[in-house]
Amino acid sequence: MEIKFSTKIDKLPPYLFAEIDKLRTKIRAEGREIISLGIGDPDRPTPSVIIDALKKASELGENHHYPSYEGLFELREEIGKWFNKRYNINFNPETEILTVIGSKEGIGHLPFAFVERDDIVLIPDPAYPVYRAGTTFAEGIPYFMPLLEENNFLPDLDKVPIDIRNKAKLMFINYPNNPTTAKATKEFFEKVVDFADKYNIIVVHDAAYNEIYFNEPPLSFFQVRGAKEVGIEFHSFSKTYNMTGWRIGFAVGNEKIIKGLGNIKSNLDSGIFHPIQYAAIAAIRSYDEIRAKNCELYKRRCELVLKHLDDLGWKYFKPDATFYVWVKCINGYDSKRMAQKLLQEEGIVVTPGVGFGNYGEGYIRVALTVDEKVLEKVFMKIENIKW
Repeated sequence: MEIKFSTKIDKLPPYLFAEIDKLRTKIRAEGREIISLGIGDPDRPTPSVIIDALKKASELGENHHYPSYEGLFELREEIGKWFNKRYNINFNPETEILTVIGSKEGIGHLPFAFVERDDIVLIPDPAYPVYRAGTTFAEGIPYFMPLLEENNFLPDLDKVPIDIRNKAKLMFINYPNNPTTAKATKEFFEKVVDFADKYNIIVVHDAAYNEIYFNEPPLSFFQVRGAKEVGIEFHSFSKTYNMTGWRIGFAVGNEKIIKGLGNIKSNLDSGIFHPIQYAAIAAIRSYDEIRAKNCELYKRRCELVLKHLDDLGWKYFKPDATFYVWVKCINGYDSKRMAQKLLQEEGIVVTPGVGFGNYGEGYIRVALTVDEKVLEKVFMKIENIKW
């Protein structure tokens, strides 16, 4: 029997990290130490208040049945209260809030609800790869909007051609941004709303890193007038509460957009295990304490990394949010070769910027998800490398 993959699979970009993964496996087999600054996975455990809520809810037999795809009303109600307190915006938990199996799942499935074959989808470059993957699986056509440092890594909407604007169905944006760490301004969000309203484009804002910041709190897209008419925003429990493996997040926004995503999810998944949702309720109720501790931790680590980068003379985009640093490549290295050099020479894993798109070339992404002592060790190792 001949097995053929769908042509949709062929349209996905090649897995850039395959060679790096092979090299990492080889180094590990040699018994050498590997330190990973590559993945955005918090190193600290999930807070005990969240784990205790899971344990308690898991002991109740009533929580062992199929959950509803839209999520527990108690959780959606708690999300609504939190959103009002954090952003001073009201969402109806019945119709404008939906739980997702991690924001990645919701973002990946959303295009199925709105994109027809050959519809245009506006995607930032560099960007989280799921924006492109979801578009491709829905048979849409990606149009990439460059994120350039001279524009503070905000897309220049004025440079999107008129014919592309008229064909576009969705626009993905993500601030604070992964991988560049940039934050959006209110003026930018206002421009996005006007643009989307004029050309009838649904805005999908990925706000997974909104609660990891060092100074001024990042904005919600919905803090701009008219945003609810055109958009949906995804939030994650993963980064804020150290719950990456729990797979839970939520979307808020326009009632019809939420309904469209809900229609897809009701056909493709069976919701989130109720005890995990009760744990998420406990997380939200402990938001202030958990967020403050995490932000303080990442700020210390960030300041340490920036000091060492300054000592090395390496250039970077100074972050005020996320737990990444977007570092410029040095001495003529491209991002892939620089990542391979760090791994081959000293067992240090970073993410090459080109893995996020063509405009990510010239940078590497460094994650702040290891202890400060380990970070000190990383830079001692880097000093040993001859570039």
